[in-house]
Amino acid sequence: MTVATGFSSEKAAPAARQAVATPGQWLTIGAIVAFLALFLLIPVAMVILVAFQDPNSGAFTLVNFADFARNEMFLRSFANSLYVSAMSVVWATIFALPLAYFTTRFEFRGAAIIQTLGVIPLIMPPFAGAVAMQLFFGRNGSVNLLLGDWFGINIPFMEGLNGVIFVQSVHYFPFILINLTASLRNIDRSMEEAAQNLGCSGGRLFRRIVFPLAMPGYVAGASLVFIKVFDDLATPLLLNVKDMLAPQAYLRITSIGLKDPMGYVISVVLIVFSVLSLFIATSTMRNRDYATVQRGGGGLAKRPIGGLDLVMAWGTIGLILALVLAPHLGLLLLSFSTVWSFSVLPDGYTTAHYTRVVLESGQYIWNTLLYATIAGFIGIIIGTAISYIVLRTKVPGRQWLDYLASAALAVPGVVLGIGYLRAYYGVSLPSGQSVTSLWIIIVIALAVRRLPYALRACMAAMQQISVSLEEAAENLGANKASTIRKIMVPLMTGGILAGFVTSFATASVELSATMMLVQNTSDAPLAYGLYVFMQSPAGRGAGAALGIIAVLIVGISTYLSQLLAERDRSTRAGS
Repeated sequence: MTVATGFSSEKAAPAARQAVATPGQWLTIGAIVAFLALFLLIPVAMVILVAFQDPNSGAFTLVNFADFARNEMFLRSFANSLYVSAMSVVWATIFALPLAYFTTRFEFRGAAIIQTLGVIPLIMPPFAGAVAMQLFFGRNGSVNLLLGDWFGINIPFMEGLNGVIFVQSVHYFPFILINLTASLRNIDRSMEEAAQNLGCSGGRLFRRIVFPLAMPGYVAGASLVFIKVFDDLATPLLLNVKDMLAPQAYLRITSIGLKDPMGYVISVVLIVFSVLSLFIATSTMRNRDYATVQRGGGGLAKRPIGGLDLVMAWGTIGLILALVLAPHLGLLLLSFSTVWSFSVLPDGYTTAHYTRVVLESGQYIWNTLLYATIAGFIGIIIGTAISYIVLRTKVPGRQWLDYLASAALAVPGVVLGIGYLRAYYGVSLPSGQSVTSLWIIIVIALAVRRLPYALRACMAAMQQISVSLEEAAENLGANKASTIRKIMVPLMTGGILAGFVTSFATASVELSATMMLVQNTSDAPLAYGLYVFMQSPAGRGAGAALGIIAVLIVGISTYLSQLLAERDRSTRAGS
């Protein structure tokens, strides 16, 4: 799995831009701009506009932000969100750093398996893992029951903000692991050898030479963790932690109504800090040279490890993997349990929860498959079109299409949902039905939220296609449309499919935006149903079964994405 965080380079494939855009291309650009304006720019702009409006007169005002600053609950929520996000980055680093270090620095048997297991937490919705973590680490969970019996102590792993930090760091640490591992593998070994020749070794070598050179990857992963945690809605709510910004925005809109300005003010704060964290991450890396001398050195020099060092390494890795995989094990056990309360393990096992899910909640599964499929197709169609315009035309300002589509990454799901309600709740169909009550609006929200993932995959695939192939086709009489349909799209198949599967997998467990937009239970996707089940102890067994189904959907999709990407690389290598 690869996590992309940047934009495509303006210098890419300059030879491709040899023709002025055709009327068809201008029409495509207009359609893309209209789509992004309607379903990204206007909703976000409405949220920002209302935050600065007087709720009575509609005049511009800063009173709403002054009220926010004077409200003790909002200030505490703001401080809690910053604290939870920062501490999640710290703990995610503690989890990711040893795994990345041992698997890239030493000749370590099973390194590939360790890396694979380390990425697995991403395929589970964090709010589903929160329930499983409570069963293992809660006040009356398995671990504390054992600690109480053995040592007479109880550790508040899951109490209040501690629980949110624990769950979020376990779920999102793979972002740091993936990016940091890639950076460590790209370091030129001659840099390390030069430091060793000067007497630097061990922990000092890693602290002074290796880790600073891998800083770009670490910062990229850490910024993603911060943004994801700062914007998350469902996990704090499920853990009954309401004094954080995203839950407060949701509660203000759903309990007081769309006219309450505080929900919009909080949304603006969420947007500002999401963008600010990306800006800080970029600024941290700017004007610093992390380039290596050569790329033929094969990365860090690996050395053998044995004896006590090997035992300590495996002990550390085993402990980390046990922690980060605990939610999956807990969810699996819960899905088969009859009763699991005040006991180390379930009292008994049954398949009744799966039967209940199939009989009562099949609509959730079907809706998810339908919504995520349509959203994936929308993503790859727009992603392919933007990739072609950016990399193969000379349209003025074409790069802004990339920036605009990628900006969806910095817009929290709850903010997008609030924006849709504010912008389109009053827009009615001839039947009198509000546009926001249609299931298609959920699909569009999923497509917009996942568009950056599809775009990056399509962009990467098109960058690998030589312009000479298109030129040869055109020299033989093919027009632009035929060249795209018969040459470019087939060659991009691997990247397009990978982008579709990635969008499909991540849209399958999206909840922040859909929580705001679900008007009828019959239109709800799986993630919404899972959240509803998890609200009550009686429904948690069925919720866990639904969660396992979600994990299977995402896991199979992720595997297919990797398989398609590998097949595409093999095809290119053989051609």
